[in-house]
Amino acid sequence: MTQIYFPKSTDQSARRGEMRTEHGTFQTPAFMPVGTTSAVKALTCLDLEECGAEIILGNTYHLYLRPGADLIQKLGGLAKFNSWHKPTLTDSGGYQVFSLRHISKITDDGVEFQSHHDGSRHLFTPEKVMDIQRALGADIIMAFDQCVPYPCDHEAALAGAVRTTQWTKRAIEHRKQNYHHESRQNLFGIVQGSVFADLRTQSAEEIVALDLPGYAVGGLSVGESKGEMEEMLAHTIQYLPKDKPRYLMGVGYPEDILMAVSYGIDMFDCVLPTRNARTGCVFTSQGPLVYRNAEFAADERPLDLDCDCKVCKRYSRAYLRHLFNQSEITAMVLSSYHSTYFFQNLMRGIRGAIEVNRFAAFRTEFLQRYTAAD
Repeated sequence: MTQIYFPKSTDQSARRGEMRTEHGTFQTPAFMPVGTTSAVKALTCLDLEECGAEIILGNTYHLYLRPGADLIQKLGGLAKFNSWHKPTLTDSGGYQVFSLRHISKITDDGVEFQSHHDGSRHLFTPEKVMDIQRALGADIIMAFDQCVPYPCDHEAALAGAVRTTQWTKRAIEHRKQNYHHESRQNLFGIVQGSVFADLRTQSAEEIVALDLPGYAVGGLSVGESKGEMEEMLAHTIQYLPKDKPRYLMGVGYPEDILMAVSYGIDMFDCVLPTRNARTGCVFTSQGPLVYRNAEFAADERPLDLDCDCKVCKRYSRAYLRHLFNQSEITAMVLSSYHSTYFFQNLMRGIRGAIEVNRFAAFRTEFLQRYTAAD
């Protein structure tokens, strides 16, 4: 199995390393901006590079529907299609199936779903998901999984975990039989099991036994409490090998990232930074700031007093609020840039703190500032 994770230093359970892929290296712990349709909304690749992003996420479900994986492959894969020449990860589509479960049907074979665009019907199988991601050309690809809703009973969570294991085995076999020899893509397996410790153990042991390049913890941040999320993560991560990358899917609040890093998570993704920015709320070192509020109408201060991004160097809260209330697209561009920069800067701070064995102090100091207004 090709080694892709290279450790640099540790601070108790927190890890500092780097990941090496065909399209380059990225430093860990890493936060991946989400480019759902091969673009992070309101931002260009140049913006992302300026912010310090080294890897972005693309969405298998959405790219399959539009513009289509075959077209992207014909145009040279995601790297050429969107001009992002750094690493990319594509998810399996499992979460989208979960979120659109009112228009999908899950069986052992796969998931039949209805397009949210035009109502057309499609079938995702573990094999088809591998084919789509092969065509997209991402550096890291995810095995098809079943994310169950929260809350759910033990029986439903067990069925989802068992199905995820079987689908992962099918994905591996399909690649092996068809194109594994020609692929430089790194396949990650996903651990499921909802908030049941015995199922998390079972799922982790089964997925890890498949000896993949990396492993993800899925099915968290779907409605459970922060306490339940931490409990399940702490339980699960002890079963994941230390010499391979660990990815916590869909988690994006700063306090949750810091918590997960303390247990040894290396990779994160979430739409939260840019989605919130587009609706008038940005992340700052003093906590979330709802810049659309009337109280900022004449506020000459930057969004974040401690931020050195180009938005905070040049524009005021008053101006951003004005743009937002005039429905100017520039408000989305500037606020999305700031929040993306904020998260990349957070990860830089985390990595630096681990290197000098002061991650616990960094976490405490960050949260004291971040929650001071609560």
